Parts: sequence; structure tokens; C-alpha cells
Amino acid sequence: MFDFSVVTAWIDNLLQGCMSQTAAIIIECVLIGLVLLGVYAVFALVLILAERKVCAAFQCRLGPNRVGIWGSIQTVADMVKILTKEIIAIRHTDKFLYNLAPFMVIVGSLLAFACIPFGRGLQILDFNVGIFFMIAASSIGIFGILLAGWSSNNKFSLIGAMRSGAQMISYELSIGLSMLTMVILSGTLQLSEIVEGQNELWFIFKGHIPAMIAFVVYLIAGTAETNRGPFDLPEAESELTAGYHTEYSGMHFGFYYVAEFVNMFIVAAIATTIFLGGWMPLHIPGLDGFNHAMDYIPSVIWFLGKSAVMVFVIMWFKWTFPRLRIDQLITLEWKYLLPINLLNLILMTIIVAAGWHF
Repeated sequence: MFDFSVVTAWIDNLLQGCMSQTAAIIIECVLIGLVLLGVYAVFALVLILAERKVCAAFQCRLGPNRVGIWGSIQTVADMVKILTKEIIAIRHTDKFLYNLAPFMVIVGSLLAFACIPFGRGLQILDFNVGIFFMIAASSIGIFGILLAGWSSNNKFSLIGAMRSGAQMISYELSIGLSMLTMVILSGTLQLSEIVEGQNELWFIFKGHIPAMIAFVVYLIAGTAETNRGPFDLPEAESELTAGYHTEYSGMHFGFYYVAEFVNMFIVAAIATTIFLGGWMPLHIPGLDGFNHAMDYIPSVIWFLGKSAVMVFVIMWFKWTFPRLRIDQLITLEWKYLLPINLLNLILMTIIVAAGWHF
């Protein structure tokens, strides 16, 4: 399987051979930032189109089908349109916080996106406390949402922001405990090592029933964390118009819209990384011929394929289940998911300590 670190090392050696080490590092940082922003934007456009097509399929419609082949560049046209729209200045707002909030959402999303291992040697940030950094980075977006509701000076925006804050902080507990359950199984917080630890068998199979419980809880909590249906109370159109971003227009609204879809991919990518082997091929112990054949499939294809399945499942949730009431949403987390997660964490600890896992 190809290792992308060969390419990155070649670029590093090429730059350092032409200039000083400091200048080479600066150029590398700029290049990485540009690539990250480009990939981030492309993923957002693809996911928006996928959402519209999946929604149409569930509702027996065609979805976008005019701009490009099968509507394939409809989202590109929408992006051009939103870039040219005016950003309307709202009176009686806290202008500094009002303008800062969308950028906080994007920054938190970008930092989490940079931690994802897309393939062998294809990862921007790889810390020895990668799981903790991922949770911390993704939490920055909450501040952007709360600031948007407060600074807009709109009661609907404020209610949506408070709902979102309560929801995201609550469900972060279940996400963190689910990830901690798999950290106990893997014995490391570093994402690259977690993937390498699934070389022989993915953790969802290796960890027995506790891993499967953690996987289901993570998907439910991850869907709620991204404010997607049936947990989209902060943006309930029938109650709060557009929720916390009601007063935003132009590219400021576009930031929230893009961040929601990329956050959905981040949730799917983390599930792929810690439960489904990340970019690691499917290996079955004892079947050497099958395992060798699986190694011919590029690591990026493995990762994107698994993540696409997870994204489809999250979309399936939204277009299948009706929206919950706010009391049902909070009850689900504090009375059911959190106790299940705590018991599951203890069970996984016992299994690992006793050596009962595969």
C-alpha cells in the first residue's frame, strides 16, 4: 500500500535544497493551508449535492438535475451565487461578535478536519494526544453558535443558540465517552497509532459487544452534535425561523451552512478511524490471499469509502425520523445514552484488563 509520506518528504527535501530551512517551513505551512482550505471547500460542495440527492431519493424525487450532468455542478453554481450576495448589516447588533462568530465556527471545523488521517502518511496534524485535541478543536464551534445568537439581538436567534449550546455540550459527553472506550481498547490517543492497531482486525470486531455499543451511541450522539435531524431543534424552521443564524446573510450564512456539512463528514471520519480501521484495508486473520488482495486498494479509497457509508447513515437518520421535542432530546442523552456509555466504559475496561478481546 502506497505511503504518502514519501511524497511529503520529497517536497520537503526539494524546498530545503532550494532555500533556508525557515523559508521552506513557511512555504510548506502556506501550501498546507491552501490545500486544506481547498479540500474543505470541495468536500462541502460534494456533501451538499449528496444531501440533496439522498433527500430526493427518500422522497421519490430527482433532486438537482439541470446544472451539469445529473445536476453535478448545481452546488458550484450555488457557491458562486452566495459569494456574490450582499452581507446585510443589521442594526442594534454587537458588530464585533456578530462578525466574529461565523469565523469561530469555521476555525473549529478546520482544526478538526486537519486531524483526520485520510490515508497512509496523509495527515496534517498527528499529536500523541490526537483524540483530546480533536474533541477540544471541535468544541470551538459551540462558541461561534452562542455568540451568533447573543450578538444578533434577536429572540429567535438567542433561543436557537441556547438550544444548540445545551444540546452540543450534553451530547459531547457521549461522544467523548464512546471515543474513550475505544482509546482503552487501543491503548493510545494518537490517531495514526489507533489506525495501525487495526491492521489485523477492525476495532468494531475486535472489541466485541462494548465496541458495537460505543459505535451505535457515537453515531446517535454525533448526529445530535452536528445539529442534524432528528436533532435539529436549534434550527427548527417551524418554531425559530432559521435558528441561531437567522440574521446572517451572504457568505456569513454560507460559513454556517458549509461548516454543518463538513462537521457531518468529520463525525463520519472519526467513526471510520476509531471503529472501522480508518484507511486500513479489511483483513481477516488466516486469509492471507484475501488480505493481500485488499492491500492493492489505495488507502484513500478505503477511507473515503467507509466515510461515505457513515455519511449516508447520518443522512438516513435525518430523512427517516421525525424531529424530537427539546425535552425528549435532553432525556435521551442524560437518562439513556450517558448511563449506557458509563457502563459500557467499565465493561470495556474489564475486557481489556482480562485480555478477552481478539
